[in-house]
Amino acid sequence: MARYTGPACRQCRREGMKLYLKGDRCYTDKCAIARRNYAPGQHGQNKKKLSNYGVQLREKQKVRRIYGILENQFKLYFEKAERMKGVTGENLLTLLERRLDNVVYRMGFGDSRNEARQLVRHGHFTVNGKKVNIPSYQVDVNDLIAVKENSKGTEKFKALAEAAAAKTAPQWLSVNAEMMEARVISLPTREDIDLPIEEHLIVELYSK
Repeated sequence: MARYTGPACRQCRREGMKLYLKGDRCYTDKCAIARRNYAPGQHGQNKKKLSNYGVQLREKQKVRRIYGILENQFKLYFEKAERMKGVTGENLLTLLERRLDNVVYRMGFGDSRNEARQLVRHGHFTVNGKKVNIPSYQVDVNDLIAVKENSKGTEKFKALAEAAAAKTAPQWLSVNAEMMEARVISLPTREDIDLPIEEHLIVELYSK
């Protein structure tokens, strides 16, 4: 299955809520949800009551779209979460939060997760001093994520650092926007994830 490359706003409309896939634009009156809060397509305005399965499926799709994960990738994350100690749904969200592209976004160095993913792929970030260009790379406690030295002087990253300084980072990250780096001080917990997700629905879906 190829990665979705269509309009990001279409995905928000399909889920009936803001997924903040386009960063600051989502906070303006240009947001598609603000103008057309119904599903895309010819029959989008004909709302039908979803079955239990439909509700569970929509929740899974919503989380996939928030983090930009492909179907097979998402299933692998779920299977790994099942093998871990603790609550499966919370384990799943923790694994997704620990992705390097999400960490860069949480640092404030990216207007959206998609932009953060592109920056990682282009090799602008290091983990513990080593360049990592794999968006799905899993960070761990005490890892130091930083902008690569020869990228720090660019106008792009100067602007990102200025924007990051004005943002609030999650408690599990210690961000130094001036130095363009962040350290993972703990693993993210469910309380740290400020997203409208009902992860128990995803667990129920995969338990069928």
